[in-house]
Amino acid sequence: METWKAIRSRRNVRQFDGRPIAEDDLDRILEAGRRAPSAVNRQPWDFVVVTGRERLGELAKVWRFSHVADSAATIAIVAERLEDRRARELQFFDLGQATMAMMIAAADLGIGSGHSVVEDEERARELLGYPAARFCAFLLPLGYPAGRPLFPLRSPHRRAFDDVVHRNRW
Repeated sequence: METWKAIRSRRNVRQFDGRPIAEDDLDRILEAGRRAPSAVNRQPWDFVVVTGRERLGELAKVWRFSHVADSAATIAIVAERLEDRRARELQFFDLGQATMAMMIAAADLGIGSGHSVVEDEERARELLGYPAARFCAFLLPLGYPAGRPLFPLRSPHRRAFDDVVHRNRW
């Protein structure tokens, strides 16, 4: 799939068909996250990949609305705890870029994704084993969409282009 098609096809997928993701495809998605841009090239992320069915079921419990349990794989995006507000803002921007890069790479492969947050940080740390000086910023469940494959959406549920885009001035 070409990039523009992947961007137009990407949507939040919360129901997966149960097929596993090939290791090479999973590595390609992770590589997209690793290559994402970051402020001063800090690369403030680590990725913990979970593929075991039982572990995914447990990981799903860190957020009350999670679709992690039925995913083929979930990537936990882990980062350092920062005290400085400005540094934290930059870090979250960078983490968002890595997350979106992985989502686009997944869509390119026909793999759906839908980001999740973490409410129970202690449980996430216990399951994933990352150090106390870090936190799990997001979860990125991945899998092949159940019911309908990814395809370019003609009319995405988005604000009108002219309502969003302002040229030279608001």
